[in-house]
Amino acid sequence: MGIGTVAALSPADERAGDILRLRREIGRMQRRRSEDAVLPVDSVLQPLLPEKGLQTGAVYSVSPSPSLIFALMSAASLRGSWCAAVGMPTLGLEAAAAYGIDLSRLILVPSPGDRWLAVVSALAEVVPLIAVNPGTRVRDADAARLAARLRDRGCTMLATASPAVPAWPQSEGLISLHDPHWEGLGEGWGLLSDRTVTVTAQTRSTPRPKSLRVRLPDGLGRVETAPAEAASLPSHPRWAVA
Repeated sequence: MGIGTVAALSPADERAGDILRLRREIGRMQRRRSEDAVLPVDSVLQPLLPEKGLQTGAVYSVSPSPSLIFALMSAASLRGSWCAAVGMPTLGLEAAAAYGIDLSRLILVPSPGDRWLAVVSALAEVVPLIAVNPGTRVRDADAARLAARLRDRGCTMLATASPAVPAWPQSEGLISLHDPHWEGLGEGWGLLSDRTVTVTAQTRSTPRPKSLRVRLPDGLGRVETAPAEAASLPSHPRWAVA
């Protein structure tokens, strides 16, 4: 796994060796624990969160939407932080770059299989922001051990949740994407240009949900506040994956 370029680990038969190489690379990086209490998020999304960012050492359950994950990662990456995505083989690097994510500081572990928990635990030593698709329900004991590791290292995790895989146990908050509306199509013809969605956040300190209507992505593949007419559309919270 090279540092300075997008890193990817091999699937299936080489997983054990990949994890050993990952641990060696992590040993070289030697990240010190972050003293920041909050990781920044895009300014458009800041009103959704009580501290205008993601708490370090916490887990957030999020919709399994690459666009939402990239939007939540972008500000930290632009600040120079390393980010990682585990168990997400379909993430697009072009889309990640459009959101402002530094690909030279992005670690991809697309197919960790049943070793995903070990991979996340190892990455937490040096990567301050990790997105993971668990694929299966996590046991309470495993979630508790990983939570202790995240708090100790000041690492924030975005764990995807869906009707098939429930929200992470004892997560700090839930950030969901719903009510998507694509634009760019005329009367049966045209090209999809951008998408307006509702992003809703609910945290332990703000149990009453907060919602924003945003373009995610906009015409340039980024996030921006939706115009007034789009923001006034009705909202019906549910999971979305686009």
